Parts: sequence; C-alpha cells; structure tokens
Amino acid sequence: MSINRIALYHLETLFWIDRLGTFAAAAERLHATQPAVSARMRELEARVGTALFRRDGRLMSLTPAARKLVRECEPLLRQMEAALLGSGGFGEARGVVRIGAGEIAAATILPSFIVRVKQDMPLVGLEVEIDLTARLIQQLLAGHTDLVFAVGPVAHPALMSHPIGAVKLLWLARADVVQDFAAYRAGTGAAVPFWSLASHSPIYQRMRAGLAQLRMSDALLNLSNNARMMVDIAKAGGGVGVFPEPMVRSEVSRGELVVLPDMPDLEPVNFLALTRAAETDPILQRIYSEAKQLNMSDIPQR
Repeated sequence: MSINRIALYHLETLFWIDRLGTFAAAAERLHATQPAVSARMRELEARVGTALFRRDGRLMSLTPAARKLVRECEPLLRQMEAALLGSGGFGEARGVVRIGAGEIAAATILPSFIVRVKQDMPLVGLEVEIDLTARLIQQLLAGHTDLVFAVGPVAHPALMSHPIGAVKLLWLARADVVQDFAAYRAGTGAAVPFWSLASHSPIYQRMRAGLAQLRMSDALLNLSNNARMMVDIAKAGGGVGVFPEPMVRSEVSRGELVVLPDMPDLEPVNFLALTRAAETDPILQRIYSEAKQLNMSDIPQR
C-alpha cells in the first residue's frame, strides 16, 4: 500500500460516495465532475491495492474493504475539518451550502436567516432553491440539498428535524371586498373571487375545508403559485385569500388587508428545519444549529 500517495481528497471522495450512494451525487456534493471522481477512486484502489467497489451492471456498492476504510478514516477527516475550522473559525469556512424552502418559508423566515448565515460565514457560498416540500425532501435525501425548511410533519429515518413554529392562517381581503363578501353571503351581492396557493399547498387544503364549513364547497378557487403575487392581488381588490399571518403582518397593520369576520378557524401550518441524520460536516452542523433557533412567528415588520 502506497499510503504516502493517498491524499485527503481520495478519502473524502470515498466518504461521500458511501454517504450519497453514487459517483454522480458525490461529484455534485464535492463540486467536481463525475470523471474526476471516477479517476480519484481508480487512484485510491491502485494505492490501497484492493478493489473498493463491487459492480453489478449499472449498480455499484462498496466492498467490505472500502466500508472498513470509510469507518476508520471518517473520524480522521472530521478531526481535520474541526482543526482547520478551529484555526480560523467559521468566519474563514469555505464551501457551498444548498438550502431548500417552500413558498411560505421563503417569503417569511428565509431572507433574515440567509443574512445571518452570511454574517457568520461570509466565505461560504449559498444556493437557495424554492420548491415543493416533497421534492425538497427527495433532494435532501439524495444529497443535492443540505438544509430544508418544510411543512411538517416529515418522518424519515435518514433525516433529523426540528420544529420551528406554527403559522396562523388568516382570511383576508381589502376593506371594500370584505363588505362585498358580506353582501354575497347575505344573498344581496355578487360572488366574490377566492384566491389560494396551488393545490399542492397546505393552504389550499385548509381553504377548501373552510369553504366546506361555510357550505361553499362549489366555490371556484383561483390559484397562484407565488405567495407574494397572491398578496398583491388581494391588496388590489382581487378577492378573498387565506394567508400566513407573518407574511401579511405589515399589510394588516397598515390596513391594506382586513381580517374577514365570522370565518372558520383554519388549522395552523407547522414548519420544520431538516437535514440528514448522519450529517457530520461541521459547517452544515453549524448552519442546522442556527436553523433550529428560528421561530416562524418572529418575522420583522417591513
């Protein structure tokens, strides 16, 4: 074995292949090309003098020798990372962290969190993706995303999660639309448009349940896939909507939107911060620790 010719990047690459399951996912995590990852593994196999991968058609798995190498070298890699961070602190940490969030979290808690992370780790690059909770979870499990803010509950043995608060939902409209809606319910006015986020959103399901309580199940819901656009439509007098309270706190305080009276209470939306259960990267652990301190209700006035 030519141990003097084994570099840290060889062991780190093997570690991420084991963690994420494929050369492609490891390459993406390490910001390298797949051919570069394959070349590193060929070099490592040559230098340890044994096969590290068992291939069966398109499937690949680690050999017992590779698993032993990962298990015994992982603590060394983590000690090296901790030592490097300890010498310069997180202010000198480098890398790229990918954060995923759903529409509501992105419009409320995410901006201030991003600012806080950048203040703590100015040299760490951030990539933010806004998507559906289901797709964000898939990205997290595949190693394409490092931290996710999602609607709960989420239960998966490969993930760890921490609740970051529940968001109250409000029935809101412009003041004149509130009056129009009262006339409509009394049978003396025309129908008023309803607006909701798209059908995959928890807001849609809760709004449907509320309309059913009002015996308005046949009401046509107009949909938007952008929460901020929906707020602007309501402010312009476009109809009645259901909105997360932190997102519209300023509009309500300024009287631009008004709470509709005598409407059904809607189940709050619970939010979680999630990362991989086996995550050992100190930068990601630090960012997840920061995320756990968040509270969805602590949204500053705009």
